[in-house]
Amino acid sequence: MITFSIITCTYNAADTCERTFTSVLHQTYPYVEHLILDGKSKDDTLTKIEKYKNLNEEYGNRHTVECVSEPDKGLYDAMNKGIAKATGDYLLFLNAGDTFPTENTLRQIVDSLGKDASLPAVLYGDTDIVDMNGNFVRHRRLSPPEKLSWRSFKQGMLVCHQAFYVRTNLAKNTAYDLQYRFSADVDWCIRIMKEAEKMQLPLHNVHQVVVNYLEGGLTDKNHRDSLKERFRLMSRHYGLFQTVVMHIWFIFRSIIKK
Repeated sequence: MITFSIITCTYNAADTCERTFTSVLHQTYPYVEHLILDGKSKDDTLTKIEKYKNLNEEYGNRHTVECVSEPDKGLYDAMNKGIAKATGDYLLFLNAGDTFPTENTLRQIVDSLGKDASLPAVLYGDTDIVDMNGNFVRHRRLSPPEKLSWRSFKQGMLVCHQAFYVRTNLAKNTAYDLQYRFSADVDWCIRIMKEAEKMQLPLHNVHQVVVNYLEGGLTDKNHRDSLKERFRLMSRHYGLFQTVVMHIWFIFRSIIKK
């Protein structure tokens, strides 16, 4: 049976983490471990985590829940710690405030694989954007292609980081690059897909919304610096010429849509 490691990184996330914990708790698929990497929060986050662990016990320990609270070097460092601890067949990142669309999301993802015994390198799907109250705002502007490859991200990050489930054995050999402050997730996804291509492993489109993403993340709050950093990493993966051409296209595309 396919197993999942859900990784949630928190720091002073008391206002948003509870909805994420509730969403994981209510997943009907039983083969789940939830790893919470807390950066030594100073608010009520740890209290919320303890409450969640107690609720999970009341549910008969439906899932395995583990929390580590210690200082880290930032979000991507915490994610690397989560990868190191993960034991499931696949790992996914669910940030504080993000949720699964339904109680059956993980079960439906497994069902989408059919009876194929092989495990694709990546399972990916669609993303909806929600507000602080969990209300639907819009579908994510960029949507995943039918056939995804590392070259697809020349057009932008077509798959949301939280909608990108990676085989754990592959992820453990591909840590987040901490030189990137805002875009290490983009770089990580590209490098994962490059490794999948080398190993001739497929990427599987599950054809459903797999995450409700809370509007206004780290990248949104540091938009200009994030754009500069993303240009640098795209030049690294796709070459300067192609990156310049694609950014001209991004500008043209935004003008057309206005």
